[in-house]
Amino acid sequence: MATSTTSHQRSDAALAAAGGLTIFAAVMLFITGSMAFCRGLMAVLDDQVFLTTPNYVFKFDLTSWGWIHLVIGLIAVAVSFGLFTAQKWARILGVGIAGLMIIANFLSIPYYPLWSLTLIALNGVVIWGLCVVRRDTLY
Repeated sequence: MATSTTSHQRSDAALAAAGGLTIFAAVMLFITGSMAFCRGLMAVLDDQVFLTTPNYVFKFDLTSWGWIHLVIGLIAVAVSFGLFTAQKWARILGVGIAGLMIIANFLSIPYYPLWSLTLIALNGVVIWGLCVVRRDTLY
């Protein structure tokens, strides 16, 4: 009888840990999505805020990058709301959108290096938080 109580307690603890990591990832995705949205807004409204690096391999128009970051940021915020309600589709899309944000920020390092590196690190934490939870403990 003590064995079933112990496994039940482990199950409750695992569920609490899984829920906590998902909420953590949701908050971090909301923050990085909001930051990406603000960055995109800055680039669209006034791209003189960004510095330019001459002879960079990946050279893009800053207004185009602004729109890309705006859209990715909005999607990330929307997915974070799905994570708050523990939707399975949101976990899958959360990993995907965080990966896209890492790539977009890597390609835009020369325009805003510190901001890009910060968002790369935060999105890595989001991916970790969404992938470390076992499926059977959350759903």
